[in-house]
Amino acid sequence: MSSVTTVIVGAGHAGLAMSRCLAERSIDHVLLERGEIANSWRTERWDSLRLLTPNWQSRLPGFRYDGDDPDGYRTLPEVIDFLGSYARAISAPVETHTTVTSVRGDGTGYLVRTDRGEWRCRTVVLASGACNIARLPDFAARVPPSVAMLTAQSYRNPGQVADGGVMVVGASSSGTQIAQELQRSGRQVTLSVGEHIRAPRIYRGRDLEWWMDAAGVLDERYDEVDDIRRARRVPSLQLAGTPDRTTLDLNALLDRGVRLVGRLAGITEDGKAQFAGSLRNMCALSDLKMARLLDLIDEWARDNGLDATVGPPERPPPTRVEDNPPLGLDLAGGAIRTIIWASGYRPDYSWLELPVLDRWGHVRHDGGVADQPGLYLMGMQFLRRRKSALIDGAGDDARDLSDHLAAYLRQGSIP
Repeated sequence: MSSVTTVIVGAGHAGLAMSRCLAERSIDHVLLERGEIANSWRTERWDSLRLLTPNWQSRLPGFRYDGDDPDGYRTLPEVIDFLGSYARAISAPVETHTTVTSVRGDGTGYLVRTDRGEWRCRTVVLASGACNIARLPDFAARVPPSVAMLTAQSYRNPGQVADGGVMVVGASSSGTQIAQELQRSGRQVTLSVGEHIRAPRIYRGRDLEWWMDAAGVLDERYDEVDDIRRARRVPSLQLAGTPDRTTLDLNALLDRGVRLVGRLAGITEDGKAQFAGSLRNMCALSDLKMARLLDLIDEWARDNGLDATVGPPERPPPTRVEDNPPLGLDLAGGAIRTIIWASGYRPDYSWLELPVLDRWGHVRHDGGVADQPGLYLMGMQFLRRRKSALIDGAGDDARDLSDHLAAYLRQGSIP
């Protein structure tokens, strides 16, 4: 049995940021990581993935990008190397290949059981990530056996995918990037489009992330929005990090030959996919959300005297939608050989033996302070700020929550 003040579950960017902040406050702690540092990046991402944020935006407590390509986008190996370098720079006390099997209260703190022993601690930080399990609808069980299935989590490259048609379900950043890669590989891709947020990669001569950072969009706090539950479910922007900094939206995919259909609403018992008839409305709504964001940026640029130093406020053309998109597709007919589900994720807290989960399996919390004294959460969508799930967002959240954790320890409270 080992003892420590704080156990951090997970050694990705969020757990490492919290480690640095706890060390600055002289709070002894350990990070328990089921695999290697940055394990999800190593094992649950496709090969060609690049960060959606520019290199300059990789800022962690006491560490940031210092290379010669600040406006580029890191490749997958570069992300892994960056996080490994950060762990070494801060001397993070990581126990790798240590899987947490349970966390429970023990009357004086917490008991954390792993496959390599037990830890007693006063506080626990859950930094195991928001994307542990791919979310599939129940009707995925009706996909005919002749059609292979992958998720954005298990997809690696086109070599995994049989020749023939592919249906990608989900049109946020992951779905659009995978659809483009597979279409380029010579396969005919059908993209099932649900709620999404269109966004230009470059706007008025600068990266969209630069504008959102400078204008304070990414710093909007969880207690400043009207419906935080809804804000935490908003899909990711349709952005891709490519060397040529091109925009990847539905129009770009159409230009490459990708076919668009509506949201996948169901699959019949005999294997026929049914698509919602709302594709045109969904795309119009996405265009409207993009316009509102660009209007906000234009207003900020004008108020801060940038209009004369940046490009004109141009708008992309509307998303093109055919007059009568198909409402059905026979999956057993052979036109579709593979389905790739890019339909979102959920966290896995099956090992958390505490009464803190809501009916959706998410930890109940107030800005990362869980509904259990001494329990904290890191790395979730819009945890404390709009940027919370980004590498760049972990630092501010970790500083706030480590302050709260330190105050909790000073009070001498117990769960």
